[in-house]
Amino acid sequence: MNAPEPAVTPSQRPMPHVMNTYGRLPIALSHGRGCWLWDTQGRRYLDGLGGIAVNTLGHAHPKLVPALQAQIGRLIHSSNYYEVPLQEQLAAKLCELSGLDAAFFCNSGLEANEAALKIARKYGHDRGIERPEIVVYERAFHGRSLATLSATANPKIQAGFGPLVEGFVRVPLNDLGAVEAVARERPNVVAVFLETIQGEGGINPARWEYLQGLRRLCDARGWLLMLDEVQCGIGRTGRWFAHQWAGIRPDVMPLAKGLGSGVPIGAVVVGPKAVDVLGPGNHGTTFGGNPLAMRAGVETLRIMEEEGLLANAATVGAALRGGLERELAGVAGVNEIRGAGLMIGVELDRPCGLLLGRAAEAGLMISVTAERVIRIVPPLILSLDEAAQIVAILAPLVKAFLAEPGP
Repeated sequence: MNAPEPAVTPSQRPMPHVMNTYGRLPIALSHGRGCWLWDTQGRRYLDGLGGIAVNTLGHAHPKLVPALQAQIGRLIHSSNYYEVPLQEQLAAKLCELSGLDAAFFCNSGLEANEAALKIARKYGHDRGIERPEIVVYERAFHGRSLATLSATANPKIQAGFGPLVEGFVRVPLNDLGAVEAVARERPNVVAVFLETIQGEGGINPARWEYLQGLRRLCDARGWLLMLDEVQCGIGRTGRWFAHQWAGIRPDVMPLAKGLGSGVPIGAVVVGPKAVDVLGPGNHGTTFGGNPLAMRAGVETLRIMEEEGLLANAATVGAALRGGLERELAGVAGVNEIRGAGLMIGVELDRPCGLLLGRAAEAGLMISVTAERVIRIVPPLILSLDEAAQIVAILAPLVKAFLAEPGP
């Protein structure tokens, strides 16, 4: 068992004037190029994390940088008192790619999910339901505001922030019978809200047939189907949105992370059942939809199309997953390797947070989520050679870690 870390006073921390809300590694990054990062000491790292599925185009992309520089020279922020033409341009593209009808822009995945929850509540009230309820999921993660925290299923991050927001009914993932039971027993349900692939919960995909069953059930009940694609959307799985593998459309789809290639942005894209739920005064944002973020979104999608990054995510993701499966086949302690495209989780049979630092020491950025799952979500520009390098670094680390005596 690891010895507890000694108490560290603020003055002993590397950033003593920043609130101590993260367990940081002792690495300060300086710059990046493509799928590679350098720290302030000159050490180089292969980026298998992509800023947690954010840096779609990698670092310092030669087409993105001049576009953002040009936008900064024109207009960074504009109040939503006025029309923002770039909002319409990005919204139209998202509607084209998704088959949905309209978008609201904000700054993050949390805000996108919060807006989705407000849409569901208002949708219920408009139908005469005074206390609407929303079906949510075990192992879900939707954010850290009080509402999204309440929809999340992690007691550790909920602890200390009660009372939580009411109105959520929790079910296990991929169990359609559980949702059907809720439908029979809870007349106030107005929506089902889930991640198409759970990210923070451990890279847990919703089965395609399960999503199809939810679509049918929501249609029959008049519920909204709300699919959180904050982490798994924007080409990460090899389709623009992960639910497209199931051949369905949601009514509400929160997006963020990869949409701006590192520039903060969030969006909620809605279909016909939800497009008129919110009106002027029902929701808003100061920074959301600002011209800089909109330009980042427009350019990200344009470059992804020009460079064939959906196909690259599928091809390179399959090679990366195949390499890990080959190198870790039969290794005791490896429970499962799962995911889609360039969203891959390696589940071990024990907590493996130590691998975060060990991988960094070996020159690889990864994360560990749900305590036992190694998460790999690199930029979508990752090459086959770089995928092979991830395998070459990570597989020996996993084998050595699992060979160590237990606590």
